[in-house]
Amino acid sequence: MKVFYLAAEAEPYVKVGGLGDVAGSLPHALQEITSGTEFEIRVAIPFHGAIQQNPPLLKFLTSLQIPHYPQPLQAQVYELEQACVKTYFVSGNLFTLDAPVYSTDTSFDGLKFTFFSLACLEFLQAIDWRPDVVHANDWHTAPALYAMLIQRDDFFRQTARVITIHNLPYLGHGAAEALMEFGLPPAVNSPLPVWAQQLPLPLGIYAADRIIAVSPTYAQEIQTTDFGAGLEEYLSSRREDIIGILNGLDLKVWDPSADKNIAYTYDLQKLHRKEYNKTHLYKELGWKSGLDSPLIGMVTRLDYQKGVDIALTTLRNVTELPWKAVILGTGNPALEQAVYQLQLEMPDRLRAVLRFDPVLSHRVYAAADILLIPSRYEPCGLAQMIAMRYGTIPIGRATGGLRDTILDNGNPYTSTGFLFGRPQSEELDATLRRAIQLFSNRRAWRAMQRNGMTQDFSWARSAREYLNVYQQVVKAKEIDSVSVEAKV
Repeated sequence: MKVFYLAAEAEPYVKVGGLGDVAGSLPHALQEITSGTEFEIRVAIPFHGAIQQNPPLLKFLTSLQIPHYPQPLQAQVYELEQACVKTYFVSGNLFTLDAPVYSTDTSFDGLKFTFFSLACLEFLQAIDWRPDVVHANDWHTAPALYAMLIQRDDFFRQTARVITIHNLPYLGHGAAEALMEFGLPPAVNSPLPVWAQQLPLPLGIYAADRIIAVSPTYAQEIQTTDFGAGLEEYLSSRREDIIGILNGLDLKVWDPSADKNIAYTYDLQKLHRKEYNKTHLYKELGWKSGLDSPLIGMVTRLDYQKGVDIALTTLRNVTELPWKAVILGTGNPALEQAVYQLQLEMPDRLRAVLRFDPVLSHRVYAAADILLIPSRYEPCGLAQMIAMRYGTIPIGRATGGLRDTILDNGNPYTSTGFLFGRPQSEELDATLRRAIQLFSNRRAWRAMQRNGMTQDFSWARSAREYLNVYQQVVKAKEIDSVSVEAKV
């Protein structure tokens, strides 16, 4: 089996969000679990300016001409092979040295990502590598699947199409003109809502043989009015084609027993050393050590989706309880200001670190006793998985991947964290009070920590589910092909 995997970003080359984690880890996990077989996965990402500034040692492969109105655009493709996975970097005039991975100019992003998607298809034909599956991620690479559907190219006649939805509301608004310029007209005769017939993600979903959401609960939620972004009726009609597969963790990066970014490493047998990290972080933040009260952490993009405003209200509401908190992240300016304002109000209890700091995030996970994740919606989420691996108890809203990964049955000896229902501070208040009360019961708290640390969040688990999807869609495509030939 041959799989071609398209993404807008992938570690270790470029990462902005969770997609970078997935695209950097899943292909390698798939290649590892299929070692010794004829399975092969190849990855393609844009040659972003961020990569060009410090490029790996790449091999130039070919130049391509991509049809476009009013004139064709030129693409160049480079190759790098790492750990048995070939990665292709697609370059062109749209990917300049100073251009961000994602810009605020939605029409320009529509142009460059549609260019990238179609250049990938042209490239496959140029090197005569016929994949059994083309796997797209989010709206940025969805045009590739739509192009395969409407262009009816014999080269891709038996290629199955798979798309993963990491965050449904990002549909690719502003890209309609770019799609037309590249010869991709609206899907006017499709069952998509009229407004969605010229947006990349809906078109990619429409073209896909299988639709993957990044958690089982999110796969159900996107078929509802609250989470469906206007596509809930169409998605519900495709329910048989939708599956939820949780993202995994890179266990080499997130390993408290070997993490070079934390002051003191620890594991299940040396869990007491976790407290040393708490003392170390307190000194770093300018606080006196205090192990008797819990340290509450938040490592997040400061966005209303993440429920940051809910968390701030809750922290104001529970000041009679013993706790300290550190919030690490950047994002919405209004929320950044709100976090900073809370630090001004209670400097002895809260620290606001308003920056993107991956190294410090490791130290927060290692030091915190509790991690707040009060998301209004959360397709998958990695923070709760990281927290549990580091013996930090997550408090999350019962939505998406949080609901699928945090076990809260009311018994600390069999649970891994705490969940609350509605995205309201009153519910988070009550749940945080419950957690702080349990913190004083060291035996029960230790049990919950150990439960979380023994969960399997490896990519190997998720990769097996992806492999199963590939096998299903390839088999279905073969059956369809035989059926068509029989009719002819």
